[in-house]
Amino acid sequence: MRSLARTAWLVLAYNLLVIAWGAYVRATGSGAGCGAHWPLCDGRLIPRSLGASTLIEYSHRLTSGLALVSVVVLLAWVRRACPPGHPARRGAAMTVLFMLTEAAVGAGLVLFELVADNASMARALFMAVHLANTFVLVAWMTLTAWWLSGGEDLEVSAAPGRAAAVGGLLTAVTVVGVSGAIAALGDTLFPSQTLAEALAADLSPTSHLLIRLRMFHPALAITTAVLLIVAAPVLARRSAVPLASTLARGVSLLAVLQVVAGVVNVALLAPVWMQLVHLLLADALWITLVLLGAVVLGRSAAPATRRVEATQRA
Repeated sequence: MRSLARTAWLVLAYNLLVIAWGAYVRATGSGAGCGAHWPLCDGRLIPRSLGASTLIEYSHRLTSGLALVSVVVLLAWVRRACPPGHPARRGAAMTVLFMLTEAAVGAGLVLFELVADNASMARALFMAVHLANTFVLVAWMTLTAWWLSGGEDLEVSAAPGRAAAVGGLLTAVTVVGVSGAIAALGDTLFPSQTLAEALAADLSPTSHLLIRLRMFHPALAITTAVLLIVAAPVLARRSAVPLASTLARGVSLLAVLQVVAGVVNVALLAPVWMQLVHLLLADALWITLVLLGAVVLGRSAAPATRRVEATQRA
């Protein structure tokens, strides 16, 4: 089981790199590198010419294909190694499901030509769905690895208030992520030469909607960071599980780092490398928050009376 758990964490790490490479495809405007073809590239299994944008997009498709293979193999291994009823079986199955929906959204972006210089709101909506799906996918990957590492299954009904708090925090971070994806799209399509020019464009009523929308991201990010810094320690204290305190501190630290990274990203006019750092920090924050939720909603974190009732029902 130990090797299986280690593999699950490695699958998660690999998929984070694939996600980052997908962001690089968007940031470099290489989404049309394979034309309006999917899953083939320029209508071929192996493209005839490999220009820069084609190479970037084609390599993303190859790594994404390997990501799909990795979660399918993980599911098969989990089903073989874990008995029926083990939560990792559910986690691995949901991981495959959301990997397929991730591929479907990516295919839609290409087939509907919502890539490269396309500045439509349809593309922004697809990006929002893509980001939300990615977060859900990463959450199931994280939970699968956690359960394979000995983590307890969730006992949501035993602490409904705590479950609502965790769900609210996860929703808030998802909303910030969606606004960040739209802001990043605006930065890519409408780059500014100076910070003053960027701020003026944000406030101008004649600017493209994607530019005007990006001003909401910093406000949402700061508000959510403060919420996480205040709420995460409270959740940890109420659960009385030692690991929860460590994870809560991690959530608070990563929330602060995300705000700092966002300020740097704005000040530097969103260079590609900084966008990737910002994204990876967002993924780290999301994973840490998911783990915090898993710990505070685990069976040992439930109130004693509810644990007794759950044991009696079992």
